[in-house]
Amino acid sequence: MITRIVQLTFQEHLVDEFLKTFEENGPKIRAMKGCHGVDLVQDLYRPYVFFTLSKWESEDHLNAYRESDLFRNTWKVTKSLFSVPAHAWSTTDTGK
Repeated sequence: MITRIVQLTFQEHLVDEFLKTFEENGPKIRAMKGCHGVDLVQDLYRPYVFFTLSKWESEDHLNAYRESDLFRNTWKVTKSLFSVPAHAWSTTDTGK
């Protein structure tokens, strides 16, 4: 299982636009083959910083999503709202 963590930092006045985009596309992402869930969390002290936490059956499933039209279209809109580039990490459970 792969957990993908993406830090998204938005222009403060565009946060609501991002939330609308996530609300529209989150269910579509969750429906992708190999996706075991997507959560969105907000920084407690910087309300313009969010993290997506998605679970993927394998790196191949994650990459299939990243190569999809859904990702390309959603990312194009989301990226235009950033104040700084996103940071992303792919992790795996250590079993401990």
